[in-house]
Amino acid sequence: MSKSRSSIYFTAGGRVFPDAVEVLGHSYEKVEDLRYGTNPNQGAAFYRRLQEGPSVMGAMETLKSGKGGLSQTNLEDIHHALGIVKYFDRPACAVMKHLNPSGAAVQFDDEPQVVVYRRARDCDARAAFGSVVVFNKNVSVQTAEEVMSTIVEEVVAPDYEEGALEVFADHARFGRNRHIRVIRVPNLKKLPRFEGDETYGVKEIKVLGDGSLVVADPFLTSISSAKDLQPAEAEMKSGEKVVISTELKPELARDMLFAWYVNFNVRSNGVVIAREGTTLAVGTGQQDRVGAVEQAVAKARANAGDQALAGAVLSSDGFFPFRDSIDLCAEAGIAAIIQPGGSLRDFEVIEACNEHGIAMVFTGERCFSHH
Repeated sequence: MSKSRSSIYFTAGGRVFPDAVEVLGHSYEKVEDLRYGTNPNQGAAFYRRLQEGPSVMGAMETLKSGKGGLSQTNLEDIHHALGIVKYFDRPACAVMKHLNPSGAAVQFDDEPQVVVYRRARDCDARAAFGSVVVFNKNVSVQTAEEVMSTIVEEVVAPDYEEGALEVFADHARFGRNRHIRVIRVPNLKKLPRFEGDETYGVKEIKVLGDGSLVVADPFLTSISSAKDLQPAEAEMKSGEKVVISTELKPELARDMLFAWYVNFNVRSNGVVIAREGTTLAVGTGQQDRVGAVEQAVAKARANAGDQALAGAVLSSDGFFPFRDSIDLCAEAGIAAIIQPGGSLRDFEVIEACNEHGIAMVFTGERCFSHH
């Protein structure tokens, strides 16, 4: 970062942050000093870019503040949640804790938004305590009342229907949740999603301990519809081709897309189990693939019971190096798997799926998120 072009400085957490900065040729202005960074002993500030392009988080408005301002983690939770719900035209919700979704859901039939929210929250109701809840559609009064029935740190949406803001401010009815923050984030549909979408020069930037930078292109998926899901196939060492034999049903393809999009904002190694537009469990932050599967299966059983897993789909952000994860999926009742493919033992993984009657598709892309 270059020095500020202005002589005005502010202090947050004992640190000084300029009111304007430049990064890689782009100019930024400070929106606000944050309550703290990742931890309370870390100062932080939030900046928005001034260059051309749709302003989404940079244009967000706090309609109701809590007992303190936003922290860095609050902003990152919003960022990752928007990275999930932006993929859906139907009403969707992501419930975030510590930069991972504890649950997510999308309208599967014609159920109201409040039901979508309830399903996302109740995927892991214990983890959802004190969460950040993000919607892709305007929040209804009924949804606002449901949000206020438990402890939520922030609710974020493109806007709020008439009467919803009054619900969030009704301390007489919802005193336990009086410190909830209510935030409006516009222009959600302008966020890039798929390969070829305009990114307006946005880059992902990681700052290393000595101030060095890693600059990368943002993740854009090539999977935009069920037509992009390719039945898994691979060659054995002998040159013989092995092809998945279980046909993918349309309702499973729909859940595959949902689970794949949620997986983009799950810390790797990441696994998402879903059924009927709802996450049953999220396995996140594991050092090995089978550990992520074991974690997700155990969570789904604990929160929803064994019967919920029957007929579910599983998304993996990386390939399966061995068939052990497939055997675990079969034992749990998983009906279909979406994964990148690319392992030297893809043929063994496909053979395991064929033995168990599991459908499998390859995406040809990984969606690791090492945030």
